[in-house]
Amino acid sequence: MSKKGLQTEFEFTLPRGHVDDGGNLHKEGRMRLATAADEIKPLKDPRVQENSSYLTILLLSRVVTKLGTLDEVTPEVIESLFVTDLSHLQRLYEEVNNGDTEFADLPTEPSDAPPAEGEAPAEDSEGNEARL
Repeated sequence: MSKKGLQTEFEFTLPRGHVDDGGNLHKEGRMRLATAADEIKPLKDPRVQENSSYLTILLLSRVVTKLGTLDEVTPEVIESLFVTDLSHLQRLYEEVNNGDTEFADLPTEPSDAPPAEGEAPAEDSEGNEARL
């Protein structure tokens, strides 16, 4: 019986791609799972202390391990991405790092169950008993 290891790197394709100084387009890349240090260390950076939005730039530059044929993915590379590509990476980051999070205590859909004993039935905005 073989065990499947934890997937720590994820391949992606940017919608538009990064254009380097030589005019080369870089769309294919790889992102690794973030560590606690990835989220904590950038908080000490003066750019983040001046503008909290810069945290995203530093964080992505730490976890994007490959982008096309670039030697290194620096904060400057992430800064130069088109907004569509930045949004794509942000969504991927959330998906790979928080995708297994379960919110067991939060209802995801209205319940068909009757109210618990002693609990009032749900009401709509006009004060009428709501039907689920």
